Amino acid sequence: MLIDLASLKSRDAYHWMTSTITPRPIAWVSTVSADGKTNLAPFSFFQGVTSVPPSLLFVAVNTRDGSKKDTVRNVEATGEFVVNLVPEALAAQMNATGTLLPYGESEFEKFDIAPTPSVKVAPPRVAAAPVAFECKRHSIVPVGEGPGAANIVIGVIVSLYVDDAVIGADGWPDAAKLDLVGRMGGEVFVRTKDTFVLPRPPR
Repeated sequence: MLIDLASLKSRDAYHWMTSTITPRPIAWVSTVSADGKTNLAPFSFFQGVTSVPPSLLFVAVNTRDGSKKDTVRNVEATGEFVVNLVPEALAAQMNATGTLLPYGESEFEKFDIAPTPSVKVAPPRVAAAPVAFECKRHSIVPVGEGPGAANIVIGVIVSLYVDDAVIGADGWPDAAKLDLVGRMGGEVFVRTKDTFVLPRPPR
């Protein structure tokens, strides 16, 4: 079948995309507002950008009324954010933070998620997250307008936290120890413990 995404309602196009662009890693993004109130929200359009400078991006789709997500508002105001990675043990709490709370109400407090101070940015990281990227805003790129439109948030990584407990015998993060989860379509998530190895071809 062929699908003309541009002819569909934005929610239908979104469902087709999120059901096929899989699996997707989850950026659990912590920010603070200009007056210091914390926010925590998950985004599954998330990717690294480059190692020079070390950078990443996540995409925040607008709310149903077409307004920017609180995360984007906070990054615009302060220029800082933290991307926390999500192991299965934190999946339920991460999922809960996807709800829309009034601006300024903290998901850390609402869902009893322990924060811990970051090193180089004001937003705290999630204390139990095995990996956290502290970022300074590089740029915010709007794509589209209104409901279904989005903002691409690009950040330069200024500090990387990795829990010693997830480091393997080779000195690098071990996938099984990380135990990260990802998004599929709808309400389906995926575990990342089932892996296989393919030697990379010469470059």
